[in-house]
Amino acid sequence: MKPRPYQNHAITCIRDGFKEFRRQLAVLPTGSGKTIIFAWLAQLFLPLRTLILAHRDELIDQAIDKIKVATGIQAEKEKAEFKASPHAVIVVASVQSMIRRLDRWPSDHFNLVVADEAHHAISESWQTVLNHFSGRVLGVTATPDRGDKRNLGEYFENVAVDIPLVHLIREGFLCPITVKSVPLQIDLSKVHLMAGDFADKELGSLLEPYLATIAGAIKEHASFRKVLAFLPLIDTSHKFVKACSQIGLAAQHIDGGSPDRKEILQRFAAGEFDILSNAMLLTEGFDDPSIDCIVVLRPTKSRPLFAQMVGRGTRIDPIKENLLLLDFLWLHERHRIIHPADLLAKDGEEADIITELTQERSLAGYDPEQLDLITLAGCATQIREQKLRQKLAELAARKSKYISAEEFCIQHDAIDEAFYEPTMKWESSSITKKQMRYIKEANIDPESIKGRGHASALLSVLFKNKDLELAPQKQRWVMAQEGHPEPWIATRAEARRFFAQRNKKS
Repeated sequence: MKPRPYQNHAITCIRDGFKEFRRQLAVLPTGSGKTIIFAWLAQLFLPLRTLILAHRDELIDQAIDKIKVATGIQAEKEKAEFKASPHAVIVVASVQSMIRRLDRWPSDHFNLVVADEAHHAISESWQTVLNHFSGRVLGVTATPDRGDKRNLGEYFENVAVDIPLVHLIREGFLCPITVKSVPLQIDLSKVHLMAGDFADKELGSLLEPYLATIAGAIKEHASFRKVLAFLPLIDTSHKFVKACSQIGLAAQHIDGGSPDRKEILQRFAAGEFDILSNAMLLTEGFDDPSIDCIVVLRPTKSRPLFAQMVGRGTRIDPIKENLLLLDFLWLHERHRIIHPADLLAKDGEEADIITELTQERSLAGYDPEQLDLITLAGCATQIREQKLRQKLAELAARKSKYISAEEFCIQHDAIDEAFYEPTMKWESSSITKKQMRYIKEANIDPESIKGRGHASALLSVLFKNKDLELAPQKQRWVMAQEGHPEPWIATRAEARRFFAQRNKKS
């Protein structure tokens, strides 16, 4: 196997990051080949040893298989009745087994410890294992939200690489995602939270009256698609399958206790029925690239969980053009619900704009193909950019020695940096004296800087624009005050002409 360009990039960033940080995080979407990436990374560290930690049987066996395919190395399993040899160069283990067997493994035995699905890594059990070892630690996860990154930042020191879903879709490594909002309003306001998310039992009871309507929506909007549906309870999943069958849809249920589980998955892969329903069994470790419709009937507050569900359908396949997400209108006043928009959005505000656009256009009769998530995200960015530029225009009239970091970013068309929020601890630490000197020279208000990481992002923008030979920041600020139509992209030559004409007039 040959690494894809972004996989090579990820490996390089991780190796470079380990020169400075011992505990790093790599963020890559589901379907990007995370297992392949850390398999190659382990190979690069040979003859030093690597431990890969996972929390489910499917992930452990999948990792062993993919490591063999990618590198030719036969990794050994440490789980239940399996005990890996101390001489194995790669060990794949369950966290539960490692907790009980840490005395088998000296703290310096592994040079690299990989925490697969690293959003679990801050739990007590994972921390017990991770803190036992003194080697480097790489956490790998798909699409954590900003809050999750902050939590992970309590343990991890650096985000080595963060490859967005939109990048892999545009490059053709993952399939396009379209969204159809279904105008079925389901009120979650009376559902309680358990462990930070909606209680499964209460969700199951709430959903039952809607199952026939939901089945009808699938028949209307997802005919001739291969559908994977996620429900909160096994009993609810069985009732959903019955509702589908009553209107002529070929559906099957699967759970961990299904005696014919392997056969069901094989028949689904072969296209012998249209809808596979499960109660959160297939969120991880299940790959069927031909799935082209995901129906999430287990609303959640967790972006990683939602991304795992949707990720079952993002892989490319010759027989599908896109992945369709049916998005029902989950209503809740006190808690924010994760929607398809959250897969691409940089923050909650942008996700809300995308969701609103999706709902408006769905109700207006747009075809799902016209509701492509990337297109919707582009529209949301334009809306936010327009609002920010209006804000900038209002602020331009004021007289001040400094401009805010947000204004600086807008002026330089660095919209992503305008919404910067620190996640790792070092990003929130005090800016350096050298950074402060450049910040003041650029007339950026130091009080608007959110830490060392923010300053680094702003200076990257500043130095990049120097390569474009833009006029100095101070000159462009004065040009804005005096009515130049596009001061923020004015070159040095344009600035000289502008001030020469101004001096003639004076």
